[in-house]
Amino acid sequence: MNYFLVKSEPFKYSWQQFLKDKRTYWDGVRNYQARNNLQAMKEGDLVLFYHSNEGKEVVGIAKVVKEAYQDPTTADERWVVVDLSPVETLKKPVTLEAIKADEQLQDVALVRQGRLSVMPLTRAHFDRIIALGNG
Repeated sequence: MNYFLVKSEPFKYSWQQFLKDKRTYWDGVRNYQARNNLQAMKEGDLVLFYHSNEGKEVVGIAKVVKEAYQDPTTADERWVVVDLSPVETLKKPVTLEAIKADEQLQDVALVRQGRLSVMPLTRAHFDRIIALGNG
């Protein structure tokens, strides 16, 4: 299994809306590195859902329910989406500040490449963020 983090601005697509929808395709990625990360996602992989700009916090866990396919919002074949479904809301959001302050998370992509919208996580980083959110 692989682990990832995706970012969404809450005013564009929030965790609460995701819970209501029960499933969504993750569109709008227009960065090659982020696209490559979408293409690496496999069905069943777990994904942290991060509210960017407002909140700046991990709020929940999703899973990949359909692997990469053509982004339906564009005719440009370079861009793909994956389908995600929510799994669990964290008991408490894990803020970017808390992640930056945690010694075990210094190498996490969220700290090193803050602008990347889709990023891989190690299992250790994933598990640590979950522990912070459910502790």
